[in-house]
Amino acid sequence: MKIGIPKEVKDHEYRVGATPAMVKTFTKAGHEVLIQTQAGSKIGFEDEDYKKVGATIVPGPREVYAADMVIKVKEPQPAEFPLLRENQILFCYLHLAPDPNQTKALLEQKVVGIAFETVMDHKGHLPLLTPMSEVAGRIAVQSGAYALHMASGGRGVLLGGVPGVSPGKVVVIGGGVVGTNATKMAVGLGADVTILDNNLHRLRELDDLFAGKARTLYSTPATVESEVIAADLVVGAVLIPGKVAPKLITKGLVKQMKHGSVIVDVAIDQGGCCETSRPTTHSDPIFVQDNVVHYCVANMPGACARTATVALTNSVLPYALRLADLGYKEALLRDPLFLPGLNVCLGKVTNEPVAHDLGYDYHPPEEVLKAL
Repeated sequence: MKIGIPKEVKDHEYRVGATPAMVKTFTKAGHEVLIQTQAGSKIGFEDEDYKKVGATIVPGPREVYAADMVIKVKEPQPAEFPLLRENQILFCYLHLAPDPNQTKALLEQKVVGIAFETVMDHKGHLPLLTPMSEVAGRIAVQSGAYALHMASGGRGVLLGGVPGVSPGKVVVIGGGVVGTNATKMAVGLGADVTILDNNLHRLRELDDLFAGKARTLYSTPATVESEVIAADLVVGAVLIPGKVAPKLITKGLVKQMKHGSVIVDVAIDQGGCCETSRPTTHSDPIFVQDNVVHYCVANMPGACARTATVALTNSVLPYALRLADLGYKEALLRDPLFLPGLNVCLGKVTNEPVAHDLGYDYHPPEEVLKAL
């Protein structure tokens, strides 16, 4: 199979869809890999590194998108839509539910869109989302701590405090991978940390994990309200796979927050869990609304692009290799846990939450594939 790896075009996005080590695995298996020139140079993966393992360096995206399968990190941007073509495999993060324009483009181009964020494993986890959730959770607290600085519009609170001064209060909404990693970072800084979730089993696990260094609370509208109002930093770490994130922090609640407090909405890729959130970029990461600083960068792990790329490609490689070796029909039908990754296929929406949130007819993926 011919595999294309483009250079990312999203603002300050330096991650790349394949490392040289990943390319070597493809070429040894007999596949042809096209790498857009300078695709990984910002994070130390030079064109020569890819050439040494058998890749062909091409000058631009048009040559890359001539491939049978395109592996990238972030969802295609509007400038990339015309490059997509019918029956082409697009393997990347898609986050379609809050993005009707992208969904429309993928359906019109009749691509086979397989989303990293909805592939499952045997434990019900999301193996291709987990590494970026780990990175994003850790970055969230670093970014939130910086946003609390006076120069950023924050209230001037040092999360760890100092002797004789109370530490800052961090509230993490969601006890999944993002929330757990955010809590680890906040606890490590010495903050006063509370984590909320509506799964009692998960709360028990978190209580054991943090052994009293962080409080756990069952998430209800009342506990969310009281904790958010008291917080210096709120990390929104809510996820319902494939669906638009629920708006747990309302506009009215934001108005009750402390002046200069901070919201880091990690759920912004799925539309955000705060009603006042809107996507921002690494070039312009924050805005202030109702005297609350909002950090809502939609590609947060891109800030630590080398770490993020290696972590992501370690997870993506076995799935990508199956697609290349077997073709998408066989690779997906043979693995019922890989199958949920298929979000759109030849003009049909094959992910039920996406279809529900965007008002499309839902076509079960196994039925679509078997009919080919």
